[in-house]
Amino acid sequence: MSAGGDIWAVIPVKEFDGAKHRLSGLLSPDQRRALAETMLTDVLDAVAAARRLAGVMVVTLEPRARALAERIGARVETEGARDGHTGSVTAGLRILAREGRGGMITMPGDIPAATGAEIDAVLAAHLPAPSFTISPAHDDLGSNAVVCSPPDSVPLRFGEDSYFPHLDAARRQGIEPVVVRQPGIAMDIDHPVDLRTFLRLPQSRGTRTRALLEGFGLE
Repeated sequence: MSAGGDIWAVIPVKEFDGAKHRLSGLLSPDQRRALAETMLTDVLDAVAAARRLAGVMVVTLEPRARALAERIGARVETEGARDGHTGSVTAGLRILAREGRGGMITMPGDIPAATGAEIDAVLAAHLPAPSFTISPAHDDLGSNAVVCSPPDSVPLRFGEDSYFPHLDAARRQGIEPVVVRQPGIAMDIDHPVDLRTFLRLPQSRGTRTRALLEGFGLE
């Protein structure tokens, strides 16, 4: 058992081909594929370093993501993997709920500056069930880490404007959400401006993603 109880990480991962098309003005298809794989590697390193997780589940059909997940001993599920971000997370949390797990934290695979310490800090702030904790994106639009106990305690719907709707969804379930801001978790990479912001972020130092981007000539 982990230091923080029976909470699993659920990481949804789409196929890398065609990933991050909004960066197509800066990066070639091969570069965007490499970026998606490298960001996921950093995220998986972070969840592997977190001390408060009971386990890690990656929901994907991408062969390279499966290999990366297995490298850290994560469980791989394919149920819901073609149903988008929300569908993949929902499938993962339903599996955990059926198994009677205590809770789950879900994060995307494009927050490479996240660290195990940040994940542990979010889990440390999480209250006894029923409870809901959220760590928003830097723009207060996205929901970059969401913790639910039990796993299906709050209906989730991800998108570019999900943070405040998730706060409302928790309150409709009678749960007052806990908000924990973390600079690494907050930094997702979708748009060209995100790359520049990421490279200026102190938490990006030492990540594989920063080394890759610098290798592309981006600074």
